[in-house]
Amino acid sequence: QVQLVESGGGLVQAGGSLRLSCAASGRTFENYAMGWFRQAPGKEREYVAAVTWRLSGGSAYYADSVKGRFTISRDNAKNTISLQMNSLKPEDTSVYYCAADTADGSRWNVLPFGSVRYWGQGTQVTVSS
Repeated sequence: QVQLVESGGGLVQAGGSLRLSCAASGRTFENYAMGWFRQAPGKEREYVAAVTWRLSGGSAYYADSVKGRFTISRDNAKNTISLQMNSLKPEDTSVYYCAADTADGSRWNVLPFGSVRYWGQGTQVTVSS
């Protein structure tokens, strides 16, 4: 059974930092891009960042809203990805979902949510002003 399990969410003040992690299990994720989406109350789920699979480190892609503040990384040996979030803003408040799909990471910004192959259960990030 494939599982994506997120951790690291919480409450932080504006300007602060949080690091999210996602542990994947149940299959090999070779040739799968992995990444993050988020969903705020009353809003649609939106793409945050993605990292492709490469034997020696993948390419990272970001939504414009987080570029320069968030950094995604991947550890193929441990089947994990992380999202370092700096300079957090109240508008970053959302449930953050880990995801995995065979679509290349460069196309995740236009990937239909319903087509994403695997999802985690989500972790809450709250940024207070």
